[in-house]
Amino acid sequence: MYFERFAHPELLWLLTILLPMAGYYVFRIRQGGATIRVSNTASLSGRRHEKKYWLRHLPAVLRGAAVAAIIVALARPQTSESNQTSTTEGIDLVIALDISTSMWTRDFTPDRLEAAKEVSRDFIINRPDDRIGLVVFAAESFTQCPLTTDRATLLGLLTNVHSGMVEDGTAIGNGLATAINRLQESRAASKVVILLTDGINNSGQITPLTAAEIAQTLGIRVYTIGVGTRGTAPSPAIDPWGALTFVMAKVEIDEETLTRIATMTGGEYFRATDKEKLKEIYDRINALEKSKIEVDDITLYHERFLIFALTALFLVLVEFFIKNFYLRQIP
Repeated sequence: MYFERFAHPELLWLLTILLPMAGYYVFRIRQGGATIRVSNTASLSGRRHEKKYWLRHLPAVLRGAAVAAIIVALARPQTSESNQTSTTEGIDLVIALDISTSMWTRDFTPDRLEAAKEVSRDFIINRPDDRIGLVVFAAESFTQCPLTTDRATLLGLLTNVHSGMVEDGTAIGNGLATAINRLQESRAASKVVILLTDGINNSGQITPLTAAEIAQTLGIRVYTIGVGTRGTAPSPAIDPWGALTFVMAKVEIDEETLTRIATMTGGEYFRATDKEKLKEIYDRINALEKSKIEVDDITLYHERFLIFALTALFLVLVEFFIKNFYLRQIP
C-alpha cells in the first residue's frame, strides 16, 4: 500500500518497541516452566508435536503485528490530491499590422513586413497566457485571426499575411477600429492593441483619432509603432514596363498622430528604425504588459489510518480467539 506522507512521522519511532517485546517473549520461552506437574515424562518423549505446538507462538506474533498497526495508525498515513487553480488576470491583445505595399521597403531585412512578422511571431510565442488576435489593414482592414489561445493557428495565419491581400493604401483608423471591435466584448482585466504602420493615414472611413477616442472610452490601451528608417529608403515602385523595382524615397510616418493615439489611450509610441530596434520595442511592450497569474496550489490530504486501526482490532480479536479457545487444550 502506497502512502505519500505521514502526518506524525515521528511516532514511527515507536515501532522500535517491537524489539524489546520480541526479546522478552524469547526470554520467557527459554525460561520454560510447566503448568502441570507429572511424575514421569517418558511417556511424552516419543510423541510427535501436533499443529498446535507450532502455533503456540502465533498469539505473540499477532500481538506484535497489532501493536505495529496501532503505531502506524497513530502516525496517520495519508495520500494527497493536488488541486491547482490558476486565476489569470489576463490580457486580451490584438496586433494591428499594416500590409500596404510600402511595407515592402527594404530598410529592414528582408523588408519591413517580413521583419514585423518575425518579431511579432516571437512576441506571440513569449506570451502563452494571453488571448491574442491579428488584424491586418491597407486601404481596408479585416480580422486575420480572432482572439485565441491557439498559438499554432495564430502563427500559421500570421505566416500567410502578405501585401496585396486587400486594396493598397493606409487606413490606420480602420485598422485600429477593427482591432477595437475584436476587444469590445472582452472581459479581460487588460485590453491592448499594438498598431504597427509605416505611413500616413490616406484611406478608410474612420479617422485615427476617432478610433482612438473609442479605444479610450472602452479602456483599451494602444501602443503605436512607426516602422521605417529616418531619411530615405529603397521603396517599391513599378517601372515603365510594369515590373517591380525599388527606388530611394523619403520615409514619411505620421508620428504626431501615432503619438496622440498612444497618449489618449494610456499607451506609448515607439519608432523602429531597424529590425533590432523593432525587437527591442516588442520586448519593452512585453515587459509593460505582463499577465498577472495567481496560482493557488491546494493539496488535499486523505486519511488512511482507519485501515490500520481496523487491522489492529482484527489481529487482537484473532489473538484472543486463538489463545483462549484454539490453544487452550494441552498439546
